[in-house]
Amino acid sequence: MYKEVAFGSTKTYKKAFENGVIHFGNQEVLEDFPKKLTDRLIHWAYTNPDKTFIAVKEQENWKEYSYSETLQKAKNIAQYLLNLGFKEGETIVILSENSIEHALLSLAALYIGIPYTPVSPPYSLVSNDFGKLKHCLELMTPKVVFAQNKNLYEKALVLSKEIFPNAEIITADDIQFHEILQTKATDQVDKANELINQDTVAKILFTSGSTGLPKGVINTHKMWCANLQQITQVFPFMKSEPPVFIDWLPWNHTFGGNHNFGLTLYNGGTLYMDEGKPTAKGIETTVENLRKISPTAYFNVPKGFEMLIPYLENDEELRKTFFKNLNILFYAGASLAQPVWNKLEELAVQTIGVKIPIITGLGCTESGPSAMFANWGCSFSGLLGVPVAGMNVKLVPDGDKTEVRYKAPNVTPGYWRNQEETAKAFDEEGYYRTGDAVKFLDEANPDKGLVFDGRIAEDFKLSTGTWVNVGVLKAKVLSSGSPIIQDVVLTGLDKEFVGAILFLNPDSCKKLAGLSLDVNNNEAFQNEVVIDFLNQWQREFSKNATGSSTNIKKYIIALEPPSIDLGEITDKGSLNQRAVLKHRAALVDRMYD
Repeated sequence: MYKEVAFGSTKTYKKAFENGVIHFGNQEVLEDFPKKLTDRLIHWAYTNPDKTFIAVKEQENWKEYSYSETLQKAKNIAQYLLNLGFKEGETIVILSENSIEHALLSLAALYIGIPYTPVSPPYSLVSNDFGKLKHCLELMTPKVVFAQNKNLYEKALVLSKEIFPNAEIITADDIQFHEILQTKATDQVDKANELINQDTVAKILFTSGSTGLPKGVINTHKMWCANLQQITQVFPFMKSEPPVFIDWLPWNHTFGGNHNFGLTLYNGGTLYMDEGKPTAKGIETTVENLRKISPTAYFNVPKGFEMLIPYLENDEELRKTFFKNLNILFYAGASLAQPVWNKLEELAVQTIGVKIPIITGLGCTESGPSAMFANWGCSFSGLLGVPVAGMNVKLVPDGDKTEVRYKAPNVTPGYWRNQEETAKAFDEEGYYRTGDAVKFLDEANPDKGLVFDGRIAEDFKLSTGTWVNVGVLKAKVLSSGSPIIQDVVLTGLDKEFVGAILFLNPDSCKKLAGLSLDVNNNEAFQNEVVIDFLNQWQREFSKNATGSSTNIKKYIIALEPPSIDLGEITDKGSLNQRAVLKHRAALVDRMYD
């Protein structure tokens, strides 16, 4: 039995055409939405001024910022920005992780219609050649470059100044930011706000660069507000009960920045900024925060849920706080392993007597992000659900697969200063080409939704002519090999069998082998106990295979971590299959010798 939660309509329409194309959508009508996102900030600042909008941890206590305080600070910063005299085409670039200063600067830019972009921090902190950072800077032509910490981002700030000598460099730990907050907003700020329309560019979100250099996805106010209204209609409990989120997901991604930050503001909720993340050290911070805060919805990537489970299993008080007010668990970014899914449901029943609906869907940066949801209990990993209200979905046959394409008010108008990629991204009817493959769970009952069927471009044929569905097979590998197998790249193009380059989880390997965490990762990867685990995993996997396209005949362990500079890993942590195969050709050759 699942907790009773108010969900939106899942009644759909489906229209098939003679050429095999299907139009699919939700019968629910998309309700009106604001012209611009800052309308919601103004609304809550006047109707519920003392309500906490955002909170950040300072030592052991939460520093809270009310809606009225946030609005005033954002308007003060907006006045400072206006005083700089931005010219047409000049923007704001934010290099840093989530922070209160990041939030205020973003809201200030939104308030007066200056496009801004939050650039992935690893482009500044992890990269050795700064190739992606340089690309983003040159594309954005910034008037202002912001970083949270002057010393930490020193090299990136120096690069910014070299490319744009006249750019204003602002850091949160500099006295200048305090002075900016003291700028007194004039009526210029509200006049600038009044000039914003639905087509005004709100921000640019860069794609992960998994197929080359990152592309800047234009996010207009219409696109963002439409999607937040669509999501609210999917989860109407957020409108009736202002949400409480505790969240670490980065704002340079559409999941954390558009979805989670946006939903908080749109529905008058409270966002507690979690400085933890799914790492051996970061998970401890997340757990400590969850001991104090009871979220009404909890968002994470599959790895985050996997790492949270041992803490929930071993700490009854943590479980009680966590599940106390929870309406949904929501994951995105990758498939959630079914054993992890089952354990979360088991822990919920153990704690509050009912299961918490586990929700996901399908979307992308270009759809701002949400296009469809499986917003009901009894779901399972891989089920994508049905389109949101106002989303027109076109299902187009592509070989033995079906690509899903989008047309809706929440779909981007294109890529920033890149007409060529924009033209390629849309079909002749104006539908955005996602490259995602889907199929109906039940052809006779479309209300049961769509199931993920991999990526069109990732699939390949063996030398026998047999197609390998990379997305589906990869999900099975990760689910069955968890937690030892962290990621995988499948091989076998024009070969006789499917192979796998395995990227292992260092901490899980060390735990399995009984080694201390400071042991060299490669030593752990090659430990006899770990190898025995992988050999047994492969035997079981092969035993359950239904043919050559679902069987992993050989594997090889990647001892070198994926490189962000070589494009092997995106800043989200997902692997770029094409780049890994290109740069690790020697590993592939060894498998097929």
